[in-house]
Amino acid sequence: MMENKKVKEHVKKRYGEIAKTDCSSCSLSCCSSSSCGPPPQYVSWKLGYSPGDIESVPEESVLGLGCGNPVALASLKEGETVLDLGSGGGIDVFLASKKVGPSGRVIGVDMTEEMVERAKATALKHSYTNVEFRLGEIEALPVEDESVDVIISNCVINLAPDKLRVFQEAYRVLKSGGRLMVSDLVTEGALPEEVRKSFDAWAECIAGALEKSDYLEKIATAGFTNIKIISQRPYTIDVSPELRGKITSIQVEARKNP
Repeated sequence: MMENKKVKEHVKKRYGEIAKTDCSSCSLSCCSSSSCGPPPQYVSWKLGYSPGDIESVPEESVLGLGCGNPVALASLKEGETVLDLGSGGGIDVFLASKKVGPSGRVIGVDMTEEMVERAKATALKHSYTNVEFRLGEIEALPVEDESVDVIISNCVINLAPDKLRVFQEAYRVLKSGGRLMVSDLVTEGALPEEVRKSFDAWAECIAGALEKSDYLEKIATAGFTNIKIISQRPYTIDVSPELRGKITSIQVEARKNP
């Protein structure tokens, strides 16, 4: 329990620093150990966001974080309520808000206070009326039972020490027939023990990654069905040579049956 607490404290500190950074010319990537790299817009293109996606959201929300683009595959419809687990600067929330329209709603939950404040300020500055950002942990979502149609997440669940609890919470807040669409990192084979024990590797989305089969099993254990890997590819952005070929970026869809 204490170890999990230390992991969360380290992750919150790391992302609190990112939230306070001017990211217009320097990227503090989720999966990068460097403090400065390519502009976050460039990193976001490599992750799967189109130039049109980047141009359609506030610049302040583009931090170059993540390992995919869950909104692109979520098939969002007007009027739906969407929940983003680990919303960060809000890029996926703002993208989703355009798809669900004024009759829909998008909620972002993040455990880092600085990220939530940054996203709230961005929403206010750019007059978004159908989005909301809440401070909370994804293992204990500040969201009512069966209140959302779709859950998305972008390279955040691997940061949670108790991933089964995350998927159980996702199941709880989804409406009957609701769907889950997450982008995340998983492993192909065991990681070196020194990586698993590194707090920095946790914050870089590596140490907390589960083996792919274990990840999918936890989704099923939480109650989801129709679990499908929609896409997968080797993850190589700032991955050290000894880990090349062991980290995979996947996008997974699952359903809460009626």
